[in-house]
Amino acid sequence: MPPGSDRRRVQKTALITGCSSGIGRAAAHAFNDEGWTVYATARNPADVETLGEAGCELATLDVTDQGDVDRVVDRILDEEGAIDALVNNAGYGQFGPVEDVPTAKVHEQFDVNVYGPHRLIKAVLPGMRRERDGTIVNVSSVAGRVSFPGGGVYCGSKFAVEAMSDALRNEVAEFGIDVVVVEPGPVKTNFSKRARSEAGVDPDADDAGGDDAPSVDEDGGFDRSGAYEEFYELFEDAKLVGGDGPGAVEPEVVAGAILNAASATQPPARVQPGTVARVGVLARLLPDALLDRGYELVRKFSS
Repeated sequence: MPPGSDRRRVQKTALITGCSSGIGRAAAHAFNDEGWTVYATARNPADVETLGEAGCELATLDVTDQGDVDRVVDRILDEEGAIDALVNNAGYGQFGPVEDVPTAKVHEQFDVNVYGPHRLIKAVLPGMRRERDGTIVNVSSVAGRVSFPGGGVYCGSKFAVEAMSDALRNEVAEFGIDVVVVEPGPVKTNFSKRARSEAGVDPDADDAGGDDAPSVDEDGGFDRSGAYEEFYELFEDAKLVGGDGPGAVEPEVVAGAILNAASATQPPARVQPGTVARVGVLARLLPDALLDRGYELVRKFSS
């Protein structure tokens, strides 16, 4: 669709990454239900077929592939004339003690969680500046504000997204473009299963030390130093990460926050969907010594 067409002024267009499940899938449905033209993307097109049946446009997109990014953004601009909202949702959690995580895995984490959003931002901004309108929503986490043992690499990637978003928000404000960071706490998704796998722990293990559930994924590629076995034992409890613990919200709650941010005339810089998220980010205000003591107590209580 050519730029400036009447249809575009009536029906806004959203590009959403990571729509194969969880928050991304829920966001695609939420935007679609509100009448947006939704381009739902995922690495595997089979994972988003049902979104196509619901009325979304589909595109194959690996956020680590610059060719994919350029192809998808160019297609949307050709068909719709503009991208009104970019939702950088694609991501995963790389967990493990900092010493044990191979540098190659650190790179992979940042390639998806940080460089991926950066690639998309660079691709959509020229069009948004031309329109003097648009919203970029970066899905971060409470872990983007408060780090914790075993989450250094993942938290580092989300801290980076937060810092990049703060700079970007002020850089593009004069062009009428908004930047919003959404910081969920635990969400009921498949996040914990993949996180356990990335930590070198069997994602299907039921309990720590179970004879029928091997504790280590032999293909995890970790540099197991032997110094942090207590961490791996704790991590076999899926409730420690992701959406299996108390206070977890449904992905639709986060999707609603993303939709509200993209629809608002003057959205806030940050949004925390759910009580745990709103309380969790306050931990950044505590003295480091107090946080360290809290982590020490958690280790003692869990051992």
